[in-house]
Amino acid sequence: MKSRTPTRIRKLAMLALMTFALNSGANAADIDSIHFLIPGGAGGGWDGTARGTGEALTNSGLIGTASYENMSGGGGGKAIGFLIENAESNHGTLMVNSTPIVIRSLTGVFPHNFRDLTLVSGTIGDYAALVVGKDSPINSMSDLIAAFDADSRATAIGGGSVPGGMDHLVAAMVFEAAGKDALEVKYVPYDAGGKAMAALLSGEIAALSTGFSEAVDLASAGEVKIIGVTSDERVGAAPDAMTMKEQGIDTTFVNWRGFFGAPGLPAEDVAKYQAVIAQMYETPEWETVRARNGWVNIHNPGDDFKVFLENQEQIIGDLMKKLGFL
Repeated sequence: MKSRTPTRIRKLAMLALMTFALNSGANAADIDSIHFLIPGGAGGGWDGTARGTGEALTNSGLIGTASYENMSGGGGGKAIGFLIENAESNHGTLMVNSTPIVIRSLTGVFPHNFRDLTLVSGTIGDYAALVVGKDSPINSMSDLIAAFDADSRATAIGGGSVPGGMDHLVAAMVFEAAGKDALEVKYVPYDAGGKAMAALLSGEIAALSTGFSEAVDLASAGEVKIIGVTSDERVGAAPDAMTMKEQGIDTTFVNWRGFFGAPGLPAEDVAKYQAVIAQMYETPEWETVRARNGWVNIHNPGDDFKVFLENQEQIIGDLMKKLGFL
């Protein structure tokens, strides 16, 4: 009688091969390509976020290919309008944006807001920080508040955005949370980091309101001391820098960046985008991109993203009304 072992072996081998093929297919990219729409020019924060995300997604094999389109104009409004007006033909497009979509819609720079788009996912963030010159007698937020109490007009806060912009709002928010009148904060805008640093070192301003990643770079270069960070907990990039909360100032702020789809984007497509972004965080390719840019992982998909944005809109809107910008 012939042995059936060779036949059984062949069947088992075929079954194993089929299982491998199925598993390989499940791990392959479910999304062939993503087209990233960038509301600003090359080299900016939006551009870097879109291209870095696309790099991580493609290098990790989570998607097939990524393409990029820079569309400047209207403070980001041109790209938002384009996505809305051409919704059906842009189901393969994700637009990157950040805190300015909240600020600029509140001030009427453009007629749309985040509710007119499909919210996909918040992905990264950059906290804000207050810094002082390396030789400043101010070493903490309590020192800065004491100087403000002694002479508010001589305790100016500088920033790289226009009055009513992000750096100004952060400074006002911090002082308001410290029990001070935000209207009393003297804010001085600068159009370049070098000018702001010169003002800080000369004593023209007492402190500078800036992004956390920039603050870390300046502190690492020995130019400033970080006296307060708007995060819930200390951040690994500067473990000695105290949060505002640690110093009795109950406020947080993050300049998030995330992705939006066209209005009417099918739910199954939204789910795919959200899933692939969630998977991205677990890849070494993403960690390479994140670490290179000094980003903080802030993952707010779907409804969580909406709640986050509505909360930020309320806080920023109330503050802008008080400051007279709304």
